[in-house]
Amino acid sequence: MSVQPTIILIPGLMNDAWVWRDVVGPLSRLASVHIARTDGCDSLAAMARRIADAVAGPMIVVGHSMGGRVALELFDQAGPRIMGMVLMDTGVGGPKPTEAEGRMQLVALARDEGMAAVAREWMPPMLSAAARADAALVAGITAMLERADAAIFAGQQQALIERPDRTALLATISCPLLALTGSEDAWAPPAQHQAIADAAPDGRLEIVEGAGHMLPVEMPDALARILTDFIRPLL
Repeated sequence: MSVQPTIILIPGLMNDAWVWRDVVGPLSRLASVHIARTDGCDSLAAMARRIADAVAGPMIVVGHSMGGRVALELFDQAGPRIMGMVLMDTGVGGPKPTEAEGRMQLVALARDEGMAAVAREWMPPMLSAAARADAALVAGITAMLERADAAIFAGQQQALIERPDRTALLATISCPLLALTGSEDAWAPPAQHQAIADAAPDGRLEIVEGAGHMLPVEMPDALARILTDFIRPLL
């Protein structure tokens, strides 16, 4: 009898298990679910090693934003164990020339004024217009970001500044790969995900209309359906 894979949910920058709260239930009816921790690490590779060490056996990996980049590192480390991959609201390239400066400015803001100040600066471009008008959602995201203190934030930002370019890795990912994003995601737009899907041997693209970068909390019901449809045939 084959071993059933574990569904791995990897959150993005400053995010925690809260972003997955509405998809864990539906996915847990398919297989065991493991929500990865990315705090306390200052490299994407270290975040991936923590997952590989924490979970035994095969995996179906779902990475959101920074979590998508961690998923790529996990494939580099443990590719034969991965039966399927979802790269959501993310990218595969290395850092842009001016990127480090902008990220470190946010780290300085976190240290000087706290994570609530970072939330006010960082959040608006990450959300669709409709999500920005949802006071309860904005409050929930703000509370989550405040749980990531300045030290956690600094480590994650350093990991992103030093991230490798994983464009070439996509051609080696032979398992089914879903590139998923929101139509309103200006940070990781649909065209970027089309390129990811095209580069993977078994890749495909899906776009959620009306969602911004924070797709897991902006449209969780749609996400749960998409993930269920992707994962069920892999079991």
